[in-house]
Amino acid sequence: MTAMTPGSNVPLSAARVAVEVAAPMRLDVSGLLLTADGKVRSDDDFIFYNQPSGPGVTYRSGGGSAPDAVVVDTAAVPPGIEKIVVTASPDAAGQTFQGVEPTATVRNADDGSALATFTPPRLGAETALVVIEVYRRNGAWKARAVGQGYANGLAGIATDFGVTVEEPAAPAAPQTAPAPPAPAPAPAPAAAPVDPRIAPPAPAAPPAPPAAPVAPAGSGKINLDKGRVSLQKNQTVSLVKGGAPLLSRVRMGLGWEPAFRGKDIDLDASVIAYGPDRNHLASCYFGKLTILNGAVQHSGDNLTGEGAGDDETIMVDLGRLPAEATGLVFTVNSFTGQKFNEVAKAYCRLIDDASGEELVRFDLTGAEPQTGVMMAKLIRQFTGEWEMTALGEFVKSRTVRGMVKPAAQAL
Repeated sequence: MTAMTPGSNVPLSAARVAVEVAAPMRLDVSGLLLTADGKVRSDDDFIFYNQPSGPGVTYRSGGGSAPDAVVVDTAAVPPGIEKIVVTASPDAAGQTFQGVEPTATVRNADDGSALATFTPPRLGAETALVVIEVYRRNGAWKARAVGQGYANGLAGIATDFGVTVEEPAAPAAPQTAPAPPAPAPAPAPAAAPVDPRIAPPAPAAPPAPPAAPVAPAGSGKINLDKGRVSLQKNQTVSLVKGGAPLLSRVRMGLGWEPAFRGKDIDLDASVIAYGPDRNHLASCYFGKLTILNGAVQHSGDNLTGEGAGDDETIMVDLGRLPAEATGLVFTVNSFTGQKFNEVAKAYCRLIDDASGEELVRFDLTGAEPQTGVMMAKLIRQFTGEWEMTALGEFVKSRTVRGMVKPAAQAL
């Protein structure tokens, strides 16, 4: 086994190799397939936990007990791909490599034998690394130690290599602006910081009780005085209850199942925050788990939709939201391109985070062959209270980036 130094390379004696990256903290490990110009051909060449396979390259999860890895089958890599770069970034938001020594091990993917190791030196404020390159030279395959750090996270690496980063550059065009909102309610006492990816899962969604109030089609706003509310499309509920204080922390749970006899389906839940002029403030999704100074947190990605209960949850601390955040739109997208007519039992439900009580539920009925849907919106009123409206509007978009403009129009 060879101990590599930055810039050194070794020939690969195996046709299938696995590049593992280990550290004394949880890492996200990714691979990018690059052409001779050093760019991906499309976003499909970015291999990571949410898109785990590409031509000749796969992502392999260690399940928390072993390092995650990128596996390269050199015989199956397309002729136009010259190299595969393996990257690593801390899983925790804001975490750097300061004082941490990640180690990459190149192994024979068939028998597990170690071919080479590499520990990048002198790491500091980097939040992402290009660790190893597996590259083609004169018909033979080699591995090169890189250790190049980025201070702007995996998004910096992805942008350098031509991947579309899920952050829109321009806000939606302003429309009729509502009056400025009242000051936000006083913040609730700060809770201990929690990594949303390892937070306890939300309780399983209970079946909808028949007695839950349901507003007739076309009716106006209702409130929570009679308990849990089941909404229909375009109906609104005021999130207040007579004699009770304003809600502070809520969770939006979103769930789905593959259609009957369908294959696993990978959907991504997101929330998009807007200001009073429908201007885009931030998007919270699987690639950006915390926004608005921690007031909005995502639970992390679910790759299959299997199992009962919520597949993904988004926690919103209403008391900590900045005053300029007056609207939130909750969306679901199919990153892999499967349509919503391949999905069954899609729903969203709003839960009081303090009590675990389900407050509002919206079951999506009727599906369109699209890859995105706006499920619901939360709007801050001038009084400081919030209203939730069921949307159920389908959009042609595989990512949250394509939802920003239609969601602004839905406010």
